Amino acid sequence: MVLILYAWTAQMLCDAADSATRIRLLVSLLALLANGGTARSDPFDERIDERANLVFETIERRGVDQVEVLRAMRRVPRHAFVPQALTDYAYEDRPLPIGHGQTISQPYIVGYMTEVLGLQSGETVLEVGTGSGYQAAVLAEMTERVFTIEVIPELAVAARRRLDELGYTTVESKNDDGYHGWSDRAPFDAIIVTAAADHVPPPLIAQLAVGGVMIIPVGAPNAIQSLIRIRKLDDGTIERDGLLYVRFVPLVSPSQN
Repeated sequence: MVLILYAWTAQMLCDAADSATRIRLLVSLLALLANGGTARSDPFDERIDERANLVFETIERRGVDQVEVLRAMRRVPRHAFVPQALTDYAYEDRPLPIGHGQTISQPYIVGYMTEVLGLQSGETVLEVGTGSGYQAAVLAEMTERVFTIEVIPELAVAARRRLDELGYTTVESKNDDGYHGWSDRAPFDAIIVTAAADHVPPPLIAQLAVGGVMIIPVGAPNAIQSLIRIRKLDDGTIERDGLLYVRFVPLVSPSQN
């Protein structure tokens, strides 16, 4: 059995189009070996039709048309990122609670915000607010240079474990205050903030690369907020424009309390 698994994996690695896929194949092999050669259910192979329908009906039909974003949204198994008791609702277009007062974002908003970033393969992106890890996984389908910060320790640990189990080992994560960004990994071509702040954190603007894009919900907690796109122009000046109204959980920043 082991020899067969090695032969199968070697062939699949040769056929794989990108390194992220190769990593997931290797993770699958290790899981098989750890499980005595018995295949376990692969979340990527589950509920494919539901994901495709969700993307078409509630994301693509509403104007998100970047091919790479739609492919990533069809690829990532959202049901693997929600609490077990809520998996039946994973492919409904709504946020779901993940504990500690946090949520996994509405799929349309994930797709929309990802498209607004204009992320290209090889670019570096910072996510502030890892949460369940779902948005980080979507970003990892588009570039291997993903950095994500979560301030709540329990969520940071759970998301790291989940990303590793699904093969997203190129995502670099840490438990820290995202308000201050990640200076050691800056500058970032794109920054996405998945919680609402009452102002745009200056450290994030400083860590945005020239020509880069940041998207962040800005407004009072538990109220309607504005989704803001920020561009850093070639001369270093900042351009801002409002995109749509949203409602996000507040950005938790202990150092700002």
